[in-house]
Amino acid sequence: MAQHFHRYGIVTVTELIREQTRREVRAEAERLLEKYAERRDLRLKTTGYTRRSMSVVPSETIAGNSELVTSIYADPELLAALGDIAGEKLHPCPKEDEEFLITRQEQRGDTHGWHWGDFSFALIWILKAPPIDVGGLLQCVPHTEWDKTAPRIHQYLVDNPIDTYYFATGDLYFLRTDTTLHRTIPLNQDATRIILNMTWAGARDLRRELQGDDRWWEDADVSAAAALGE
Repeated sequence: MAQHFHRYGIVTVTELIREQTRREVRAEAERLLEKYAERRDLRLKTTGYTRRSMSVVPSETIAGNSELVTSIYADPELLAALGDIAGEKLHPCPKEDEEFLITRQEQRGDTHGWHWGDFSFALIWILKAPPIDVGGLLQCVPHTEWDKTAPRIHQYLVDNPIDTYYFATGDLYFLRTDTTLHRTIPLNQDATRIILNMTWAGARDLRRELQGDDRWWEDADVSAAAALGE
């Protein structure tokens, strides 16, 4: 698993989590979405105006309303297993608004467009997935770098192969988010795709300062955001 992760920037880790826990987390995410979901439809300058269209439950809302999610996030056995795969220690995310994110894609065209993460590692819970022909598949280009002033996404896509993955309901994958350019293929019809994202930092992340006002999940009006029609 560690070899696959370092080569491709991603590895399936469903077997690390008991099926009962996966069911409980899905029910928890659906509860939080029902109560707190906020819709986002925008493009983001720091990723070359790629699109974000989905409903979200922000990190601090999750942290303040779900003991289940926060306890899993801090679980030492899970952190040890993910650290073995990563080849380094995982640290709690230094930005509280990035620890967690629940997203729900639900309308035709919904997508999380090409992007990177500010921090190194993410565990993605696929809590509900549409059929493979509907979209929502993950695409990745590993071993790339994010320059927020010149993201060069199209150049990366021309110069490198694109790996495409389908994950079914209940699957989990571990992603190297800061060096893996990734997106979800837009839904081609109304359907539901729900994920929970848990983010951790590497030691390198603790020493650098973030640039750019592009935290769209927390605030739809950040300076890097542009309306879809612009």
